[in-house]
Amino acid sequence: MTVQGIPSPGDGLRLHLNENTGGCSAQVLATVRALTAADLATYPDYRKAVTAVAGHYGVDPDWVLLTNGLDEGIFVAAIACFAKAHDPSLEVVIPVPAFDPYLTSSAAVDARVVKVPPGPNFAFPLDAVLAAINEKTRLVFLNTPNNPHGGIISRDALRQVIERAAHALVVVDEAYVEFADGSFLDELPKYRNVVIGRTFSKAYGLAGMRVGCLIGHPDTLEPIRAVTPVLNLNIVATAAVEAAVADTAFLPRYAAAVRASREKLYAACARLGLEYWESAANFVLVRVGPRAPEVVALLAARGVHVRDRSRDPFSPGCIRVTAGIEDHTDRAIDALEAAVAAGIATPKETR
Repeated sequence: MTVQGIPSPGDGLRLHLNENTGGCSAQVLATVRALTAADLATYPDYRKAVTAVAGHYGVDPDWVLLTNGLDEGIFVAAIACFAKAHDPSLEVVIPVPAFDPYLTSSAAVDARVVKVPPGPNFAFPLDAVLAAINEKTRLVFLNTPNNPHGGIISRDALRQVIERAAHALVVVDEAYVEFADGSFLDELPKYRNVVIGRTFSKAYGLAGMRVGCLIGHPDTLEPIRAVTPVLNLNIVATAAVEAAVADTAFLPRYAAAVRASREKLYAACARLGLEYWESAANFVLVRVGPRAPEVVALLAARGVHVRDRSRDPFSPGCIRVTAGIEDHTDRAIDALEAAVAAGIATPKETR
């Protein structure tokens, strides 16, 4: 049987998909529970949800396109750029390592993918990205903070890429920006070739609801709207996102827990001699050595599920650990300590 989606790893802490490990806001839960049988039998009206999300981001509702998770936003952006072109020589520029849907969406529309490797220590390869952009470029994906290493792209670098790719669409994916300092949203009105991608899966705990959005000038969004399914969100998701943005106390509490968990992971890795990268997102990339799959298995046996990134050529020997509720992080650290003690996870200096 071919399994659709991402199968559950089973019992234990889900620290492998960068979800909100504490769950959604109580206000969201109450709103969802209040839905009636008649509500669920009715096609959703998106106006209230769009208005709520637009108010949350401080933009006009015409600048917001709700999507079924940010994954759909990435996919429909690729469709809008390539599906009607019928030209396999047109290109999409993707700095790597990157979120998998950039690659799968590009492949689905038969775009020529130009991968730009990172600089030393995952530095953003600005000069190489600028050099990769040419008259064939139709789409550029920029992920800040980056998944999987958590690094950010400076505003100056974003501006340079956007200006070089003035003839193309630039998607600035800010899925994890609630855990970082600053968003490019305040500069968005200057650029007609940019859309910003946001999601309510991570910071707001709505991963199971599948709510994301693209934000951009209405003229920029128009060809993307044209290929987006008319009823792409269900009524539970629209109600949930309205409640999520209304609960203004929820995000600061969870973001503080994420910051504290990141610091705990840094300290533990330093103590254990494991290489790691400081992150602006809700996860930390850790190099555990050539037996990374065994480390993942050992942690799973102890009830802690983490992401194996070791097969990616840019992160060999690495795992990615979600940083959320501090108690969960403490359990992950205990499991990492056990992996080092067992000689499966190896400190940097012993490899």
